[in-house]
Amino acid sequence: MGGAATLTILIAARDEEARIGATVAELRSLFPHAQVVVADDGSRDGTASIATSAGARTVRLPHRGKGQALTLGERVAAPGPLLLCDADLRGDLRPLVEGGEGDLRIAVFERRQGGGFGLAKGASRRLIRFACGFDAREPLSGQRYLTQAARDACFPLAAGFGCEVGMTVSAVEAGLPVTEHELLLEHRPTDRDLRGFLHRGRQLRDIVLAFNPQGRNHRGLRLPLVGWLVAVAQPELLPVAAIGAADDLWGGEERGFRAHLRAGRTTGVLKLAGIPVFALWRTRSLSGALLVGLSANVVNQLDTRPGRALKAFALGSLLLRGAPRGAAAAAVLLAPYDLREMAMLGDSGSNTLGAVLGLRSVGRLTERQRWSAIAALAGLTLLGERLSLGALVERTPVFRELDALGRQPK
Repeated sequence: MGGAATLTILIAARDEEARIGATVAELRSLFPHAQVVVADDGSRDGTASIATSAGARTVRLPHRGKGQALTLGERVAAPGPLLLCDADLRGDLRPLVEGGEGDLRIAVFERRQGGGFGLAKGASRRLIRFACGFDAREPLSGQRYLTQAARDACFPLAAGFGCEVGMTVSAVEAGLPVTEHELLLEHRPTDRDLRGFLHRGRQLRDIVLAFNPQGRNHRGLRLPLVGWLVAVAQPELLPVAAIGAADDLWGGEERGFRAHLRAGRTTGVLKLAGIPVFALWRTRSLSGALLVGLSANVVNQLDTRPGRALKAFALGSLLLRGAPRGAAAAAVLLAPYDLREMAMLGDSGSNTLGAVLGLRSVGRLTERQRWSAIAALAGLTLLGERLSLGALVERTPVFRELDALGRQPK
């Protein structure tokens, strides 16, 4: 069991009061020296209190998703090996821990239980094979043993139900051996009914998003970057989204104009030049180029907490008496995922939303009003260089209340 290091058993649970007590009790019997941690993913029942009564250390969280719950639960675990387990599992996991090779060991159920038509599992196998070349027999098993090396390589996990496939790819890409072990285990099957199909639909969505470009939010959670959906809804702004995506994928630690200019050839410099040049081509106007470039930058500077950039876009749209239908629809669609820390806009999304406002301003404002808006946005940009627009929002009572609206608690 990793030498003298203590084994931690980590369970993500949501609304499992009928099963979690027996699961924790069985695991404590099988692994008497291990610590059991239950990451309660916003349960609406007595899951957390029952897990605590059964002897687990319980981490109470707002509902964000399985991957996020496991990531936050892992942070309270002692260094050393980690055993991941579903809340409704029955069976002996000791062979996974005590025998076999591999830094990431995955349990395969000897007997299949329930299930749908294999779409999610089949898609997972193909995506894992395409991403890293590993042929997974059981890509979605939640029963996994990780050495400390595997923990270091895999955490933070991909969001939601994409955590298992993301874990496998991360371990393989880190050069760690991944093995699968057939065990006699049981868990609650997912039936072929409406509830089961809805569950598998969410599962498939999260699996696909796990192979989407990823970012880290202010909590260090790994989340899919979905801001490109704004450009899909507003395709004339695809160049802005592409420039933002380049910064998402290859950007460094530089923040602000001065840091990017000092660093030289960075994706941030590409944004500083590329977005105004695109806007100049679109508007044939210097004021239009400056307005679009500054709007994109200000909304991007505000995208440091969930929902903040989307709220700035909504406020700007209100002041400009509306926004293009496609961009507005994309913002409404993305808002619950962004606020609940299930996805991120990234630079691709926040820059594009800012550019939407800038182009809208060009069409709505007179030349004199444009320059007034440019002066205001330039002032905000300079303020953001010296302080932080986010910090300013948090210190201003009215803005602080609006900023917190709809966001998950800490």
